[in-house]
Amino acid sequence: MLNPSKFRNLLRRRGIFPPVLRLGLRAAEVPYTWAVCWRNWRYDSGAAEMYCVGVPVVSVGNLTLGGTGKTPMVEWIARWFYRHGVRVTIISRGYGSKAGRPNDEALELAQKLPDVPHLQNPNRLDAAHKAVKELGCQLIVLDDAFQHRRIYRDLNIVMLDALEPFGFGHVFPRGTLREPVAALGRADVVVLSRADMLDSRQRDKIWRAARHNAPNALWMEVAHAPRALISSDGREEPPESLAGSAVAAFCGIGNPAGFRHTLEASGYKIAAFREFPDHHCYNHRNLKSLADWAARLDVAAVLCTHKDLVKLDVDQLGDRPIRAVSVGLEILAGQEKFEDKLRKLLPHGVV
Repeated sequence: MLNPSKFRNLLRRRGIFPPVLRLGLRAAEVPYTWAVCWRNWRYDSGAAEMYCVGVPVVSVGNLTLGGTGKTPMVEWIARWFYRHGVRVTIISRGYGSKAGRPNDEALELAQKLPDVPHLQNPNRLDAAHKAVKELGCQLIVLDDAFQHRRIYRDLNIVMLDALEPFGFGHVFPRGTLREPVAALGRADVVVLSRADMLDSRQRDKIWRAARHNAPNALWMEVAHAPRALISSDGREEPPESLAGSAVAAFCGIGNPAGFRHTLEASGYKIAAFREFPDHHCYNHRNLKSLADWAARLDVAAVLCTHKDLVKLDVDQLGDRPIRAVSVGLEILAGQEKFEDKLRKLLPHGVV
């Protein structure tokens, strides 16, 4: 199986064989795109029903495959409503969860937001009804739900990754788009994540392309800033405690390049970097392989994402300490207007 970086390299590489392989991927793209467009047409035309669940719903999602920084955005929104006294519940499909257990994203959010319920269910409509009837929630945040159309949402937020905003111009498997770019027309808010990686000219180019498809959407720009280095027992150290040191790093997320950029921007010297598939379930063999790998390197520590560490639950890889880089959202543009939109969803009497 191709890891995320190898798949993306296949989509962009030149030579003899990559273009031939892309022709095959292009052939598979056509029926997939047709199916996606047909499904969207059914909802847009009213042939398929969207359900209101009785409380305001905020959706955070992607236009492309892989990580765009949804989890920090979900955390930021849930924390904002919680601070305003709203009983908020996060709902997600639970992709990658095993035997009903919470997946990596749920485990990460549970550590960061212990007072905010998080329901995972492939039938998100059932989960929403449970949140309202049994938990008494006043607002729902749908995680990774731009393509989920059954639940009506009051605010539709789409994250675009600065590294790959429009999925190489093709729907999967020829590119990394989940649906054609025209789907941005459903968005109320378009957020450029990792915007700090681009200069103003590059950001403006993406903004103009997004505005063409979503002329009425609010435009936001955000960055992902390290908050702390976390051990498996929850102890935190300042992120700068390893700045300037040589480290090894690995991750099992949809966009490894974004994590690597975060590390480099924080001043870490990356001696070696390994990738695993998105939502990878680590086993004993993986742990031994990582420990052997780290032992061969002259590094002060091994770093991973918070999503990886909650599944590993170890403090050491051999004799090397392992720490997760906890990342928070930093809004660079559009925060005031965004908060105005959130205030409109506050229950009556809440300010």
